[in-house]
Amino acid sequence: MNKIELLAPAKNFETAIAAINSGADAIYIGASDFGARVNARNSLGDLKNLVDYAHKFYVKVHVTINTILNDLELEKAIELVKSLYNIGVDAIIVQDFGLLEAAANGKLPPIQIHASTQCDNRTLDKVKFFDNVGISRVILARELTLEQIENICKNVTCEIETFIHGALCVCYSGQCYLSYANGGRSANRGECAQPCRKKYSLVTSDGKVLLSSQYLLSMKDFNASEHLKKLINFGVNSFKIEGRLKDLNYVKNIVLYYNNLLAEFERSSSGKVFTNFVPNINKTFNRSYTDYFLFGRKTCYNFISPKFMGEELGKIVKISKNYFEIDADLHAQDGICFISNGNINGFLINKVEKNRVYPNKMSGLKVGMTLYRNQDFDFEMSLKSAVVVRKIGVSIVVEDNNISAIDEDNNIVTILLPSGEIPNNPEKLRNIYVKQLSKLGESDFYLQKIAVNQDILPFLPVSTINDLRRKLLNLLIKRRLSNYKINPQKPIKYAKFPNDKMSYNANVYNKLAKSFYSKCSCEILEPALETLTNIPSGVELMRTKHCLKFAMNLCQKKTPLLYLQDENGKKYPLKFDCKNCEMVIMNP
Repeated sequence: MNKIELLAPAKNFETAIAAINSGADAIYIGASDFGARVNARNSLGDLKNLVDYAHKFYVKVHVTINTILNDLELEKAIELVKSLYNIGVDAIIVQDFGLLEAAANGKLPPIQIHASTQCDNRTLDKVKFFDNVGISRVILARELTLEQIENICKNVTCEIETFIHGALCVCYSGQCYLSYANGGRSANRGECAQPCRKKYSLVTSDGKVLLSSQYLLSMKDFNASEHLKKLINFGVNSFKIEGRLKDLNYVKNIVLYYNNLLAEFERSSSGKVFTNFVPNINKTFNRSYTDYFLFGRKTCYNFISPKFMGEELGKIVKISKNYFEIDADLHAQDGICFISNGNINGFLINKVEKNRVYPNKMSGLKVGMTLYRNQDFDFEMSLKSAVVVRKIGVSIVVEDNNISAIDEDNNIVTILLPSGEIPNNPEKLRNIYVKQLSKLGESDFYLQKIAVNQDILPFLPVSTINDLRRKLLNLLIKRRLSNYKINPQKPIKYAKFPNDKMSYNANVYNKLAKSFYSKCSCEILEPALETLTNIPSGVELMRTKHCLKFAMNLCQKKTPLLYLQDENGKKYPLKFDCKNCEMVIMNP
């Protein structure tokens, strides 16, 4: 069985370090440009510092270059990739086929290339294509079932990465043009305005309102934690947590949670997490959880709100002038919310006396109303102050006038014991050696075992023994780093693309991308929509497995033409591909 990789997101250096300390086997993070999250940029200097820290624990660093690029940007991206390779980055995550053409032409260094989920990797044929091209890893679409994932893993040799937690895009990744059509902010260019998290109404062509002013495109958050063993048995290599814009507390809590779940499996990195904190994914931001389409079609949407409602507390049993009563364990500074007239309202708690709760405002509260806690102040404070450290197992052996350190990956270093006088009390000196050599303190190591296999030890001051220990561990870190191996990318070659022709949804934005498609026997009929200032009527803006007919129990029923109407009255025609169980949003 392959070693398992827990892949964590990082907005910045600080978040990345927290993720590593919490048990991540790999980090994915943006560089200065060309990442699909424009608000998560990082300098080469910060990335170099991250690589140096991560590689101590044999944690990999993947950098996102997963936007589509124009010709000028592509040249800059190629130079960026060279810089990333030079500082030791393990892999790049790409969407634009122009980078594949550059790699095929020898313009990229041999850094591993991962095909982003933005490449629309939802069929075996598509994944096989990337496998044949020579891509090191394919990141699957989130809409796949367990059966589809298993079938893909059985039929390719490249690594397979799947999402296991976090926010869901309602559209197939890389195929959403709604944000660009609405305001010129392209999801494929890292600037998505998230129109899917806004209110819409479902209306008919004859003016009937079926659903009024709800979050009709807002998905719940993904949680595949119950299916990890199945996915591991299928052959999935990497388990990805979504969230490059999430804060440090979120990343720490979620990574700790999945690190614990994967503790029984052989992992791709080194070290052990030591913490006084018990993670709880229900306490951290989520839109309620779904396993999406892993077992086929289920209720995966949350029409009420795209915000975090939190844990259900119960119902208000009594209301007074400045307090209410509820049977729940609450604390000052907790954040509470409730639903009123289809909207979420909230307040903070000022004081709690037994079942009496004194909020900072009383408006809208009623007896019998259900309350939710979406900010657990005590939990957040304990998470913020939690001790979370990661250390590498090491054994220390003293024998033949040498001190050796052997880490859990069998890296070994040895230093010579200095000469010293013969001790008057050998047993006492032996105990001093053991005690001082065991004090690993603030180092990157924890002691697995220590053995002193030498009868007569030279008498040395405690300070000298401590210096020897520090020197030994510093040498071991250097040896670990020198023995760290970055797996190279094998040559990229051309292979038959699954389709003979592709339209704008190939997202071709530069000449090299078009050339790569052509050499893979696929004709590009038109460039990316981002080349247009105005998108023509009738263009498909979104194709999604989330279907409003299904949500309304209208499958197999005759209906008038349906429209998605935004808050400004703009109507988007809907089409339904019932054979493939998909809904399509068209440009009006």
